[in-house]
Amino acid sequence: MVQSLFRSGFLVRVGHTVLTWVVTLILFLHNTDLRRCEERGELLLPALFFLLVLLSVLLYFTVSLMDPGFVLTDTFKVRGEGSDEEMESMIPQPSTPRLRRCGFCLLQQPMRAKHCKTCKHCVRRFDHHCPWIENCVGERNHRWFVVYLLVQLLVLLWALHIALSGVSPGVTWDLWFRANGFLLAALAVVGVFSGVVLLLLGCHLYLVSINCTTWEFMSRHRISYLKNCGGEENPFDRGVFCNLWDFFCICRTVMWEQVYQKNATEVPPELNEF
Repeated sequence: MVQSLFRSGFLVRVGHTVLTWVVTLILFLHNTDLRRCEERGELLLPALFFLLVLLSVLLYFTVSLMDPGFVLTDTFKVRGEGSDEEMESMIPQPSTPRLRRCGFCLLQQPMRAKHCKTCKHCVRRFDHHCPWIENCVGERNHRWFVVYLLVQLLVLLWALHIALSGVSPGVTWDLWFRANGFLLAALAVVGVFSGVVLLLLGCHLYLVSINCTTWEFMSRHRISYLKNCGGEENPFDRGVFCNLWDFFCICRTVMWEQVYQKNATEVPPELNEF
């Protein structure tokens, strides 16, 4: 039963929630800026910090429990075509790699999809499987994952400032450590997670700006629709502004086969000769 709970992500989510609120409680109970604001009757900053922490937890569960874009049926059935042959006739083989069936779930994979062995599903525009949210990051929840990272970074940096404001001096090292032990532990946790989240957010914003996923960036040489492209060529890149706009503002399923085919046909004839 314990293994089943862990596999479903129950323990991971509970651990994240408990750790978040324990650190928040430490920051409120110690003699930090939050505590001093409360004592002066200035409740705006403590309330804002609490609401920001609450928002980060809600976003965490949203991303963690959301369908990342599981492929639950064959691509041609989703589009309304009647057969594999009709689907393949719509996509010229010389310009677009042939769609293949997944060796695990036996469904036809849309372009940019990948099977996740942990979730046991193919995921549209697969980015990666995140063990911290115990879910895949894909087409449907990737933007919310980036928003969650941004809010989480704001919470962590604010918590870092609050924790530093509460560290009090001591006569000896022993007394100083006893007076600040819990606060130092919270400071260590917040510091480590701040660095990790900052790195993740920076990487994802860069990849989003070039319309690339973590899986495509790391495994470019093994992906059929990318390995024959030039070293830095990305058939899905529309420019930084358009990429960011599409990612954050356009909420729809994209037929990446059509985007790939369109970009392939726009290549100048003289380049196709090489």
